[in-house]
Amino acid sequence: MLTPDQARDRVHDAIDRATRAGADAADAMLSAGESLSVSVRLDALEDVDRAEHLELGLRVFCGQRSASISTTDLTPAALDILAERAVAMAREAPEDEWAGLAPVERLMHGNVPQLDLDDGTLGDPAALKESALIAERAARAVPGVTNSEGAGASASRSIWALATSHGFAGAYASSNHSISASVLAGDAGAMERDYDYHSARHAARLDSPEDIGRRAGERAVARVGAGRVRGGAMPIVLDPRVGSSLLGHLSGAISGSAITRKTSFLLEAMGTRIFAPGIDIIDDPHRPHGLRSRPFDGEGLPVSPMQLVADGMLETWLLDSAAARQLGLEPTGHAVRGVGGAPSVGPSNLYLANGKTPVASLIADIDYGVYVTELIGQGINLVTGDYSRGAAGYLIEGGVITTPVSEFTVAGTLQSMFRELVPANDLNFRYGINVPTLRIDGMTVASG
Repeated sequence: MLTPDQARDRVHDAIDRATRAGADAADAMLSAGESLSVSVRLDALEDVDRAEHLELGLRVFCGQRSASISTTDLTPAALDILAERAVAMAREAPEDEWAGLAPVERLMHGNVPQLDLDDGTLGDPAALKESALIAERAARAVPGVTNSEGAGASASRSIWALATSHGFAGAYASSNHSISASVLAGDAGAMERDYDYHSARHAARLDSPEDIGRRAGERAVARVGAGRVRGGAMPIVLDPRVGSSLLGHLSGAISGSAITRKTSFLLEAMGTRIFAPGIDIIDDPHRPHGLRSRPFDGEGLPVSPMQLVADGMLETWLLDSAAARQLGLEPTGHAVRGVGGAPSVGPSNLYLANGKTPVASLIADIDYGVYVTELIGQGINLVTGDYSRGAAGYLIEGGVITTPVSEFTVAGTLQSMFRELVPANDLNFRYGINVPTLRIDGMTVASG
């Protein structure tokens, strides 16, 4: 695999070829990597997969016209053809008054922040197989587990490089390791499935396969015998595994594209209170070995921790350069992109800060409600804020989590859900987006 320095040289070379071909401006990005994964089921090896990739994307500008093109052939002759085709495409493209590279005065300069994203290891099939087998055995050893959908372990390493014709060049390496298990409990006709997984930048930071498998088994067994919910308006409590989806909806609603197109239920919400007082939501791209950490954004701008919501108040949109120009604002360092196409926006390590209430106290006064551990479907309208999703979880009765329930829906509006949201104090940085346990009163629950 290429080193970061070699990747940086490749994107610089692509930029030079584009300008020689007639581009007024250009940027290039390169993605290279290798991955290894192993899956097992019922104590037998099912699959071993190894993959490598190397791709370069070139975006060129001719005035306000632009085009993007990508290739896996990085030979000099192929890159010359790539640059010539990109310029020819751009000259035929429609003009876009907002198109262009990021503002030169905002580019990141100096050393790339060291975020400890790469442990330098890929592992080997034998070790990954053993981790997967241990996880599945631990899950199947839980009393009540009756079958297995399998377990897996994987590892990958990648290099990402970006250069622009107006002065930015950066590259960094990252690694990712994961273990998962999924099992079933109960008898035929009444079987329940659940899972657990963990991902980490460093293999040494992974949960043990025994713990991952045990949690998968215990979760599946706990769901056996699921009943139905009594419908009506009631409090719901969201497990952190599913509560994080609310921050995904928030980031979509405050993205630059949603605001410029006027397709967001938060269009008029800047500077207003959209959550209860005391709620803070932070995006932290500099978290060491974070799953979504990055030293710079997809346009070469510096990134830094940023409060999106402070004391319940919406503080900022998420803006790339094009959206920022259209709104008369500054880009926020949230541009993300793939090898092909223009940047879009997205958060990094997004989280809702800890509340002050223990989980037991959060539910202690709920006479009847549901603790949601699974959300199904995508019944969310970010234009209106309407929300309706299928769910499964457990009843809360007399302030205690009791029996499993399934086949129900939870509905409301994101506006009211945000205002009613109360966080517990159990925040754990385990995923790319993290929240503590969340309580929302007044949701409409209906049995399926």
